[in-house]
Amino acid sequence: MKRLLFVTFVIVSLKVSAQKIDAAKVPTTVKTTFTKAYPKVTAKWEMEDKNYEAAFKLDGKNITVVIDAKGVLLETETDIKINELPKAATDYLSIHYKSKKIAETAMIKKANGEINYEAEVNKVDVIFDSKGNFLKEVKG
Repeated sequence: MKRLLFVTFVIVSLKVSAQKIDAAKVPTTVKTTFTKAYPKVTAKWEMEDKNYEAAFKLDGKNITVVIDAKGVLLETETDIKINELPKAATDYLSIHYKSKKIAETAMIKKANGEINYEAEVNKVDVIFDSKGNFLKEVKG
């Protein structure tokens, strides 16, 4: 019985973690923030952890913007090529994940201007600071 409850919890958690939502259901404050930052872009919306994520393509790059319910832009994640990671990050990945495939890489710009880098390896996000120093792993 405990196992069944655990499996049910995991399945529900996965479904709740990121839910696609219709643009019409996105609050006006959130849409206003997005439109001011990206006036000529149409996004696909998801809700994750009480925040709204707008995913779109701009200048050939996949971008995701995270905005809270009050309309505050929290971060912008831009997909990048692996060779665009700082050297320290690629060195770390080649040592610690040498036989693993890197699914995707991104640059994350926080609202305060802080830059981080992310590499997804085996459904784990490996996070680096702006210089490529390892910060943490986040299991997705």
